[in-house]
Amino acid sequence: MRFPRFIDAVSRRSGLPPEQAAVVARAVLQTMAERVTGGSATDLAGHLPDEVDGYLGGAGRSAARSVPPAPGPAEFLRRVGERAGVDEATARAGTGAVFATLREAVTVREFRQMVDGLSRDPDGGVTPAVPPVVGD
Repeated sequence: MRFPRFIDAVSRRSGLPPEQAAVVARAVLQTMAERVTGGSATDLAGHLPDEVDGYLGGAGRSAARSVPPAPGPAEFLRRVGERAGVDEATARAGTGAVFATLREAVTVREFRQMVDGLSRDPDGGVTPAVPPVVGD
């Protein structure tokens, strides 16, 4: 998937203008990279547009070694909002749109591996919540 198409999909899903969707998408990917354990960030990066794969690649590898346990959902959204310079509602809409777009950009197996690679909240949940995949 090419970067403009990725951002167009995020924009359409979130209702954000394309410029803001791009900023939020980058913030979501950077925040995700902090949460990914193992090689999942690198695996996922291979399926992303060149312009965004760097936000997962290097950060995900170093994050797996040195970042403390991941924050809960509210902290994830706060970090996205802070990075993107947007309010919580915009961060929430953008985060959901990025995850939905990522699901479209990779195979079901790759997406599940990426989600399984996200570190868990103390209650066992993953942030952000991802809707179940139907029909696989």
